[in-house]
Amino acid sequence: MDSELEAFVPLFPKADLTDPVTARKNLAELAAGVPAPDTADLDIEDRTVPADPDVAVRIYRPQQARGAVVWLHGGGYVMGSVDTEHPWAARMASLSGAVVVSVDYRLAPEHPFPAALDDGYAVLTWLAEHAAELGIDPGRIAVGGHSAGGGLAAAVALRARDRQGPPIRFQLLNQPQLDDRQETWSQRNFTDTPWMNRDKITASWRHYLGSRRATAHAAPARATDLSGLPSAYIATAEFCPNRDEDIAYAVRLLQAGVSVELHQWPGTFHGSQAILSAEISQRQIAELGAVLRRALAE
Repeated sequence: MDSELEAFVPLFPKADLTDPVTARKNLAELAAGVPAPDTADLDIEDRTVPADPDVAVRIYRPQQARGAVVWLHGGGYVMGSVDTEHPWAARMASLSGAVVVSVDYRLAPEHPFPAALDDGYAVLTWLAEHAAELGIDPGRIAVGGHSAGGGLAAAVALRARDRQGPPIRFQLLNQPQLDDRQETWSQRNFTDTPWMNRDKITASWRHYLGSRRATAHAAPARATDLSGLPSAYIATAEFCPNRDEDIAYAVRLLQAGVSVELHQWPGTFHGSQAILSAEISQRQIAELGAVLRRALAE
């Protein structure tokens, strides 16, 4: 493991999702300790997207932005909010020059699949319909997110393709949670990795799926046809249970004719980019912003 990251491992909360209320409290405390981003160059606005039910969003608007990304926070489908995601959403807006629409989607187990997907897709549809109002090009819309948010972004892209919904130019998937089956080498062997391990992911899928059978729109790795999806950037962490399913998804996208950039970050673990003082974290975050900037450029 990267030595700068390893020093912080004891400070991370225990990887546990058996009690969602406590897990949410722990994540909120962890997010509150992350250094606040510089938002002087951003207009930030909380809005409500009309849907059934309505969806709260936080919009980060850089000057002269032309593209936008529907941004879905991490948290195992169980934790997280626009508040915990604020440091990352603000940085993505500043680094990419894109409007970031951070989605406060409903959480499991109180709201199992497809609630979060419905919320994310409603925001995508709203964004496409209100592009002129927001000053963006409707042909420059991306979806993206970290962890479970990356899984949701992939699912939104699949739903948009299958329903012939709003066109998506790009999907930015950072350590996405894609496969409930947990059959890969990394899922079977990473039982004691920091922040995210096999048992935590098992609990996450149990909360998210509830009594429903997993489909491709719940667990995108189950999709049998990946053709016609937007170009993708997929980033993986070496010591992350999701690593191998993410690499396999990237390869399958390529085999389906989808353009993919895949970056495996050595020495990192799931969510370790929160350790901003580490040089490798700084490179990871800068690359996410640069990738999105390129994808939404001319």
